[in-house]
Amino acid sequence: MDFVKRLYERFASLVHELAKFGSIGALAFVLDTGVYNLFLLGLEWGPLTSKVLATTISSTFAYVGNRYWTFRHREQSGLRREYFLFFLLNGIALLFGLLVIGFAKYTLHLHDGLSLNIANILGVGLGTLFRYWSYKKWVFLEATDPIPVELPDSGVRQDR
Repeated sequence: MDFVKRLYERFASLVHELAKFGSIGALAFVLDTGVYNLFLLGLEWGPLTSKVLATTISSTFAYVGNRYWTFRHREQSGLRREYFLFFLLNGIALLFGLLVIGFAKYTLHLHDGLSLNIANILGVGLGTLFRYWSYKKWVFLEATDPIPVELPDSGVRQDR
């Protein structure tokens, strides 16, 4: 049992960070998939156009969630820099989705909603792996100063 406790203590921050990233990602996935289907099936737009617009909307949501919740303990290197890098990296991740959807539609000639949604989910999965790695590496950097666990002592004595 001691081993499990030490293992947890060693990886607790990573586990919590992954849980938060996964929560934001799950909500962004639902948003992305819902908007994708609205444009693709509801408005009958093309699958690639639908994917670009859905990703733009869900990425904006994900940026806010990741910056102000998942990675809030990390160094803030400026909104412009982070926002630019975040969307640049999301653009690269979007390419994974577009390639999978494009392959399904134009190479395999799968035009039905189910096939295009499966392709979308596969592309999102590949993009998610890339995004997690790249956000930690380039967007939400490690804090250079340790973040205090408790509030600093104010020096004011309180009698009970």
